[in-house]
Amino acid sequence: MDFELTDEQIMLRDTVRDLLARTYDPETRLKVTDTELGWSREVWGQLAELGVLGLAFSEEDGGMGAGPVETMVVLEEVGRRLAPEPLLDAVLLPGSLVARVGSAAQRQRLLPDLAAGEKLLAFAHDEPGTRWPATELATTATAQGDSYVLTGVKNPVPHGDCADELVVSAALPNGEVGLFLVAADAVTRKPFKTFDGRRGAQIEFASAPAELLGESGDARTAIDEAIVAAQAALCAESLGAMEESLRLTTEYLKTRKQFGVTLSKFQTLSQRAADMYVSLELGRSMSQYATAALVDGGADPVIASRARLQVGRSARHIGQEAIQMHGGIGITTEYPVSHYVARLTAIGRTLGGDLEHVRVLADRVADHDLVEI
Repeated sequence: MDFELTDEQIMLRDTVRDLLARTYDPETRLKVTDTELGWSREVWGQLAELGVLGLAFSEEDGGMGAGPVETMVVLEEVGRRLAPEPLLDAVLLPGSLVARVGSAAQRQRLLPDLAAGEKLLAFAHDEPGTRWPATELATTATAQGDSYVLTGVKNPVPHGDCADELVVSAALPNGEVGLFLVAADAVTRKPFKTFDGRRGAQIEFASAPAELLGESGDARTAIDEAIVAAQAALCAESLGAMEESLRLTTEYLKTRKQFGVTLSKFQTLSQRAADMYVSLELGRSMSQYATAALVDGGADPVIASRARLQVGRSARHIGQEAIQMHGGIGITTEYPVSHYVARLTAIGRTLGGDLEHVRVLADRVADHDLVEI
């Protein structure tokens, strides 16, 4: 994989960066996240016009047919501006499942509208009382003639509050896991706001009518592959947020004065900022590693967990240092650095935290031979 962006990828990055920079200064972003929806449909429409929402879908499905690198370039800019639009939750993750598993008719019904910004999906997979990864599902699917009904509870469902249709995982009577399409008006939704300003919902299925996504068969592999891609996306978003957190911190050190000189003149603070940069580059390397694996056609959960573990550690270090070096202003709502730390913390608990990813890696230790030096 060539780590240098092509001219087209640079143009995509700069276009998205310019759009989000014009849209989301800290004050405007706070106003948008305080609305009931929590994000801007106007910005959503602009992203659709740029082709961003359809980047990952094939041209036959109404998309742009771009690869993982283009998607990660966009998500890095989303993280840089803390843009609240649900690109991963409402398009990339559920849309990838439709693209992988759905029939031709289902793909044509959903994906073009998804790419055009006219429809929102959400992936309802996690259940109350379970830890990532969810291996046993309490939500069940029962056949009724040529269709199914679902019974159970899903929580949390990121941006499930605004989805028009849900992609739902459920246990089949034969022990397999199926994916189903469920209309949002057929379920009970209990929306909530997360501590980083995003939205989610608890969704209850009480014999909700459902359409099987694709043909009959176990969907576990498709779910695992989609989640691996989502892990790489979270790494890319974290990278953008970490870069901006470091930039805000270094700018603060250059302007804030103490004892008549700027804080950047204090050697200890400069060294700590340098350590933040080292953590950023470690995170960047692992984020690129995860993306490179996707480019090569692999969906390896071990690679995803390796990347998430290092990116999570880098994010925690950068976030903590950013708050410490800003002092009291760093935890105020009015100052942006606190929101970057909140988002990085939330990402660190999405699709598994450090402990869960360590467990994934520990379970695979036996796959490796002993290395002696």
